[in-house]
Amino acid sequence: MKKKYLNFIRGVSINKIGKTGVVLATSSFVAMIFLELLRVAGVLTNAYMGLITYLLLPTLFVIGLILIPFGWMKYKKGSGKTTKELLERQFTKEELEKNNIGSTLTRTVLIFTMANILFLSIASMRMLNFMDEAVFCGTACHSVMGPEWATYQVSPHSRVKCVSCHVGEGVGALVDSKLNGTWQMISVTFDLLERPIPTPVRQLRPARETCEKCHWPEKFYGSKIKSIVHYDNDEISTPKYSTLVLKIDSGEEVGKSGIHWHIDKSNTVRYASIDDEREEMLWVEVKQADGSFKRFTNRKNTDLEYNFDDERTMDCVDCHNRATHIYENPKDAVDKRIKKGLLDHSLPFIKREAYTAITSSFTIPDVANQIIQNHMVGFYRENYPNLLGTKSKSIDKAIETLQNVYNTNVHYGMNVDWGVYPNFLGHQNGGGCFRCHNSDLIDVAGTPIKNDCTMCHSILANDSPQPFTYLKDATNENRDSVMHEYLKDEFLEYSIK
Repeated sequence: MKKKYLNFIRGVSINKIGKTGVVLATSSFVAMIFLELLRVAGVLTNAYMGLITYLLLPTLFVIGLILIPFGWMKYKKGSGKTTKELLERQFTKEELEKNNIGSTLTRTVLIFTMANILFLSIASMRMLNFMDEAVFCGTACHSVMGPEWATYQVSPHSRVKCVSCHVGEGVGALVDSKLNGTWQMISVTFDLLERPIPTPVRQLRPARETCEKCHWPEKFYGSKIKSIVHYDNDEISTPKYSTLVLKIDSGEEVGKSGIHWHIDKSNTVRYASIDDEREEMLWVEVKQADGSFKRFTNRKNTDLEYNFDDERTMDCVDCHNRATHIYENPKDAVDKRIKKGLLDHSLPFIKREAYTAITSSFTIPDVANQIIQNHMVGFYRENYPNLLGTKSKSIDKAIETLQNVYNTNVHYGMNVDWGVYPNFLGHQNGGGCFRCHNSDLIDVAGTPIKNDCTMCHSILANDSPQPFTYLKDATNENRDSVMHEYLKDEFLEYSIK
């Protein structure tokens, strides 16, 4: 067998072009088999090696196969001989002699052809499987996808493959994703991409094909208590509590409505926004019981034109726009670490100084990490020198924690600084819910969209010293006590429905 293979290789290596093709095809085949064995054994895990194994080597293999017949064509044209004469020159009489199942050469060509098809099919399947892995998406183009990879690894969906949301199911989705991926490779190669990557990502598959594979509206019912802790900038970082009962109902249950009313199958919400950025609305339409739509127009933007192709039907990602790649607000990031105990609450001014440390610079990680360390150590050395001995471990842990926070959320190379990617889940800084639920979006009668907070949650505390302040009795007859009693009654009424 080995002798037949070598004879065949010598026969097709008719000139330099043919020899080059044989060398490329053979070496790339052997190299891919070797690297694949290393990947299966767990020795190679790097995404760049995967690109070499599943993209570069198969490409070189195909180029090598193409060069072999091309070499023959060129040699035949230059020699003026027929194909039969060339075959008789390159191969023995026994190899060319025909029998009932064809000549030895014909069988050899067929065997190699089938082997090549099998090899390329396996390589293609392995390539597609490799490209479906999150590590490929996040690290193959590290300079570009570094911010997304950093946030993905600490997200609620860190065990969900990127392709589950960004590609979806079906051949059409696969083809679209590969075409889009090809353009992305070209953009990276020739530095055509924008920094930071613009949002929203309009190539996402519809939420009903992705999100609702795991989360479906029929299961959106009941309520959930969420307690949010913010800390003051005073010396003891005084905690303030906001406790909400989130009404997560979809509206199917009689007498109930809540946050997921917007995407219930019986309701439809459409809208158009300025520049299709999904931030400032031009108008919002809500489907009525008779099938018609009631429109609320933004009275501040009545003269602005828009592209009718930019009209959008609301779905999950209109609120959960950072469901995976979550970039934190710096104040919230510090509050969260104090609550978890990663930042020692007993350190004086820990909230204020931690916030200052991670927002004092926008630069490369090594420099930023040093700035964070210098700030924290410098503050306590100057103002509380005794703590450098008694609380040295807490200070060191605080520095490490803040460096991790910075490196996850801030990426100098892609111009990703604090606040570049707002989170619409909530209503900070007038965003989120307040994009639609505000006094500027009015119907023809001048009535605005409802914006009562209690439509979506009951409020049990709001920047209060205790987490359930409004469940207690009000202590005095002022404006706050009236609101106190109202919120308490609203919660009790909702609870018994």
